[in-house]
Amino acid sequence: MLAKLISSVIGTKNERELKRMRKQVAKINALEPTVEALSDDELRQKTQSFKERHQAGESLDKLLPEAFAVCREASKRVNGMRHYDVQLIGGMTLHEGKIAEMKTGEGKTLMATLAIYLNALSGKGVHVVTVNDYLAGRDAELNRPLFAFLGLTVGVIYSQQPPQEKFDAYRADITYGTNNEYGFDYLRDNMVFSMAEKKQRPLNYCIIDEIDSILIDEARTPLIISGQAEDSAELYALIDTVIPRLVRSEDEEKNKDNLDGDFWIDEKNRAIEISEKGYEKIEQFLVEAGQLGENESLYSPARLPLLAHVQAAIRAHHIFTKNIHYIVQDGEVIIVDENTGRTMPGRRWSEGLHQAVEAKEGVEIKPENQTQATTTFQNYFRLYDKLSGMTGTADTEAAELKSTYDLDVVIIPTHRPIARRDLNDQIYLTKLGKYKGIIKEIKEITAKGAPVLVGTATIEASEELSYLLDQEGIAHNVLNAKQHEREAEIIAQAGRPKAVTIATNMAGRGTDIILGGNWQAQYDNLDELSDEQKAAEQAEWQKRNEAVKAAGGLHIIGSERHESRRIDNQLRGRAGRQGDPGQSRFFLSLEDDLMRIFAGERTVNMFRALGLKEDEAIEHKMVSRSIENAQGKVEARDFDARKNLLKYDDVANEQRKVIYSQRDDLLGQADLQDSIKAMHTEVYNALIDQFVPRGSVDDQWNIDGLEDEIEDAFRYYMPINDWLDADRRLDEDGLREKIVAAAIARYEERRAQMGEQSAAQLERHFMLQSLDRHWKEHLTQMDQLRKGIHLRSYAQKNPEQEYKRESFELFQSMLGAIKSDTVQDLARVHVPTPEELAALEEERRLRAEQMRMQFEHQEIALDGSPSDDPELQNTAPRRRPVQQVTVSLGAAPVAAPAPSDEDVVIPEHINRNAPCPCGSGLKYKQCHGKLS
Repeated sequence: MLAKLISSVIGTKNERELKRMRKQVAKINALEPTVEALSDDELRQKTQSFKERHQAGESLDKLLPEAFAVCREASKRVNGMRHYDVQLIGGMTLHEGKIAEMKTGEGKTLMATLAIYLNALSGKGVHVVTVNDYLAGRDAELNRPLFAFLGLTVGVIYSQQPPQEKFDAYRADITYGTNNEYGFDYLRDNMVFSMAEKKQRPLNYCIIDEIDSILIDEARTPLIISGQAEDSAELYALIDTVIPRLVRSEDEEKNKDNLDGDFWIDEKNRAIEISEKGYEKIEQFLVEAGQLGENESLYSPARLPLLAHVQAAIRAHHIFTKNIHYIVQDGEVIIVDENTGRTMPGRRWSEGLHQAVEAKEGVEIKPENQTQATTTFQNYFRLYDKLSGMTGTADTEAAELKSTYDLDVVIIPTHRPIARRDLNDQIYLTKLGKYKGIIKEIKEITAKGAPVLVGTATIEASEELSYLLDQEGIAHNVLNAKQHEREAEIIAQAGRPKAVTIATNMAGRGTDIILGGNWQAQYDNLDELSDEQKAAEQAEWQKRNEAVKAAGGLHIIGSERHESRRIDNQLRGRAGRQGDPGQSRFFLSLEDDLMRIFAGERTVNMFRALGLKEDEAIEHKMVSRSIENAQGKVEARDFDARKNLLKYDDVANEQRKVIYSQRDDLLGQADLQDSIKAMHTEVYNALIDQFVPRGSVDDQWNIDGLEDEIEDAFRYYMPINDWLDADRRLDEDGLREKIVAAAIARYEERRAQMGEQSAAQLERHFMLQSLDRHWKEHLTQMDQLRKGIHLRSYAQKNPEQEYKRESFELFQSMLGAIKSDTVQDLARVHVPTPEELAALEEERRLRAEQMRMQFEHQEIALDGSPSDDPELQNTAPRRRPVQQVTVSLGAAPVAAPAPSDEDVVIPEHINRNAPCPCGSGLKYKQCHGKLS
C-alpha cells in the first residue's frame, strides 16, 4: 500500500530513469541543427576529435550528447534512418551498463549503434553479442557502412575462422559474434603457448542482443573445450541392445517395492531411478555379454563407469526425443537448443549421453571426450569492465539479472502505442482437438486476408501441424531447425496477406515481420532495379500493407505454452510492431507437457469433470492464471539450477583466475630463474619432510630413504650420509639448507650448460606442460566431486561448504604437483642442443595449429548432480609415466627414453613402485624404470 502511494507521488524507479534521460534527449535534439549543417568530411572528423578529447581526460558521459547527435546524423545520411527519441533513451541505457527492454520491431539494432559508437571512441574495443552466426554477420554488414563513414572498423568472429582473420576481427573497433564463440575464444586464449597466439584483447565493453536468451536460458550450459579420451563405441552399442528389454514403471511407489517395472522417470527433474529388479536384470544381461563377472555388481567401484553407461542409455531412450532434443542429419546427431529451437552443430552432450543417443539412432558412435577447459556464461560475461544488453522480454527476470550480473532493467516506451490484442487461452481435452481448433482459427483468419504465424515448442509439433495443414489443403511455410538456412527468407514474407507460417521458438528472432511482406528481400541486389521498378514494387507493397492492416494485422497462434513466460511473450511480440494492429492467442490441451507435469491434478480433474468433447474448448482467465502458476514453478526450478551452477562454478572460477594469471605470467616473463629456484626450495623441503620430520631428533631420520628418493625422483645422487659423518654438528635446519643449496647449484650448473636462451625456452615449456596437464586432471576431479557432493547432506553436512573445502585441498595439491613435476622434469632431461630445441618449438607450434577441439555442454540439476545434460565422462585422467621424461609434444621425443631390454615388453602406464615386468624381483623404478 505504502509502495503504491510513494510511486503515485514520485513515480516508479523506471519512470524516474526515463525522466532523467529525457533531459539528455533534449540536449541531443538541440544539437541537431548544428550537426546537420556539417559537411560529410566535417561530420567524419568529429570521431577523431572525440577520441582526442577522451584521451585528454574527458569522460564518455560528457561526450554522449554530441556523439549521439553525430551518430544519428550519420545514420540519416548513410542508412536513411533517424533515431527516434525512445531509441536515444535506449542508447543511454546501454551506455550506462543496463538492460534496455524494447518491444519487437522498435529498432533495437539501430538503437545499439549509438552506444557502440560512443564506447568505441575509447579505442579499447566493443563486443556485440548475438544468438547466432547469421545475426552476427547480418548486423555487422548492416551497420558497417555507418561505422565506416564515421571512421571506425568492424570485425566479425565465427567458428572455424582462420587465426589471422580472427585476430584482426578482435583488433577492430567493433566486433560482432556469438556468445559461444566469445566464450570459447576466451578458453582457447588460455591454452596457447605464446602471448602472440592470443586473439582477444582485455574485455572492455559488451552489448548482448537478446540478453535474456543468453544470460538466462543458456546460462545452465557451461562452455567446455574437450579433447578425445578413450573409444568405447562397442560398449555403447552393446548396452543399447539391453535398454529395450527393460520395462518402464509408471508408478514410483510400486517401483520402490519392486512390484512394477525396472526403472521409473521423474519427468519434472528429468531424472531416472533403477529398481532393484532392474539392477538384477541389467547385471544378468551384462554377465551374459561378458562385461560383468558372475559375482560382480554394478555397484562395485570398478564397475561404476559401466553403470554410468547404462544410465546414459536409459536417458537416451526415454528422456531425449528425436526432433525435440536433437535431430539426425547426414548421419550425425545434432543437438537442438530447447530454448531457441536452433541446432547447435559441433556441440555434444557429455558423460556418454551423446554416444548413447548415437547408438540409439544407429549412427557412427564417436569417441568420448575429456575436459580441457571450462567456464560458465555467468563468469565469462562478468569479466567485462562494462556489460549491457537489449531484448523485448527481460522484466520478468529482472530480479535474477540484478542478483547474478548486477544489471538493472529499464523498460523503454514504444514509439507508437501497442495496438495488439492478447486473447485468453483456449484449452482442449486432447492434442488432436487442439490442432483441430488451430486449423479452424487459421481458416477464419486467412479468410479475412490476414497472415498467421503459428508458434510451436518443438520440431515434432511443427511437423505434426504441417501434416494436418497439408491434409486440409492449406498452403504454408515451416520454419524449424531443419530449415534454418531459409529462416530470414521465410520470416521476411510471413506478413503477406493470407500467409501461414509455422515456426519453432526461434520464430526468426532478430528479423521483423513486416505487414504486406518485405519486397526488398525478394531481390539479391536492389541496385540492379531501376527507380521506376522500385517505385512500382513500393506501391504494390503499400496496397498489401493496407489490406493486411484492414484484416486485423498479423495473428499469432501459440500451439502450446512454453516453460517460460518470456518465450510466450517473445512469440506474442512478433505481432503489433510500431503500432501495427495484431492479435495473439494460445491453444492448449491437457496432453501438453506443461499441463500434464506442472498444472496439477486439481486443474486437470476439473476439466475432465466438465465432460468436454474433443473439439470443445474452455476459455477463462482462471485457466490462464493456473497455467502462469505452472510456468512460475518451472521458472523457479530453472533459476535454482542456474543459481546452483553458479554457486559451484564460483569456486572453480577463483581457481581458474589463479591458473590463467599464472599462465599469462609464464608467457610474459622473459626469465623464470627466480620462480624455478623458489620451486626447488619448496619441492625439496616437502620431500625432506617425509624422511626428516620437522622438530625431530636424528634417530628419527631416514637418511638412506631420503638419498634413494632424491636419486629416484631427480636422477641426482646426494651423499647426505657423508655430509652428516663429516659434520656431526649439522642439525635439521642446516641439513635442509645444504640439500636445497646443492639442488639449486645443480640446477644453475645445468642451466649454464644449456645457455641462457635455450634454458629459458625449456623451462617455460616444462612449466606450461605441467600446468596444463594438471589443470585438465583437476577439472576432471572437480567434476567428479561436484557430482557426488550433494550426498554429504545425508550426513548432516553442508554440500556447498564441503565442496569449497575439498576443492581447495585439491587445488593446493595440484599446485604442489605442478611444481614437483617441473622440478623433476628439469632435473631429469638431458641438456638439449639448439637444433633439438628448435625442433621442439616447431613441434609445439604444429600442435597448437592442429589441436582438434570439440564443444560440449552440460546442465546441472538442483542438487548438484547431473541432470538432463550429464557432466563429464567417468574416464580417469591418464597420467604421464613417471619413468620417462620427454620434452616433446609429438612423436619424436628429445629426451632419452628409459632403458629396457629388447625382449622385455614394458607396459605404457606402469606404477613406478610395481614389480618390474622383467621378473627380476625388483621394483620397476629400481630396474627397467631407471634412466641411464
